[in-house]
Amino acid sequence: MGLYGYLALWCAVLGAVALTGYGRSLAGVSRARRTVRAGGRIEVVRQARHGGPGRGGIPVVVSYRDPDTAREVTVTNDGERGEAITAAWTGREIGVHYPRGRPHAYRFTNRPQEGGRGLGLPNTAVFLIYAGAVVVTAVDRGWPWALAGFCGPWAAVGAWHLPGNVRDVRRRRETLASMAAAGGRIVAVLKDVGTDSEGGTLTTVTPVVAFTTREGTAVTAHCTSGLPDPAGAYGREVTVHYTPDDPAVFTLNRAAEQRSLRTDIAVNVVGLLAVAAAAVVGALLL
Repeated sequence: MGLYGYLALWCAVLGAVALTGYGRSLAGVSRARRTVRAGGRIEVVRQARHGGPGRGGIPVVVSYRDPDTAREVTVTNDGERGEAITAAWTGREIGVHYPRGRPHAYRFTNRPQEGGRGLGLPNTAVFLIYAGAVVVTAVDRGWPWALAGFCGPWAAVGAWHLPGNVRDVRRRRETLASMAAAGGRIVAVLKDVGTDSEGGTLTTVTPVVAFTTREGTAVTAHCTSGLPDPAGAYGREVTVHYTPDDPAVFTLNRAAEQRSLRTDIAVNVVGLLAVAAAAVVGALLL
């Protein structure tokens, strides 16, 4: 079997995967389509244990109404329960989802209204078909085909998304400018110990900050940036800048956040120009 024979087999297998995935999504029988989604509410926020693990997020008790039975259900986020709840306060709304007929397999999401369509696998299969075609063509006809084949579409995608990125940065700047300030305290420093790719010990330190908004909402949240010497921060008093509409959006170093935003658009533009230039070079060398 020659090179193009293997490509045909590659495309046939992945094409079958893509068609099956799209068909299941349209028929409403994909895993994402069969997932039951409910709106949950945090009823109790428990104290994070200083020195304990941080992978599970802030320990909370959540209640939600089962859409199938209309029964009120109360659960916790102990163990592996989907997205970690990294910011919690009494009354915060979060999403709860589980496979239909398996309520014990519940998972949490920080976006209550978001639901997928089960298109991740078929979309990946389509991308791999395209990538295989470009690689085989590049091997058979020369490397400029790889430049034009890969960089051209990425440049088009980058150009398509650049205006949205600019709007996102502008909204983030406006959010930072409108943040309120509150006094906070580091109430715990969590530690997770694992191994890196070379088998060495890798320790992740996550400080937990507690603060009360001007509206009287007591917030407990993981603090992953903006704090000097996080390992020794236990008991430290800090100033928290937060968004009044959503206290989960906060920072301990607003000036650093504002500085980083100044470079975001420049990095996006430079990356887009580099990819577009590579695509042009590839096209000229064909």
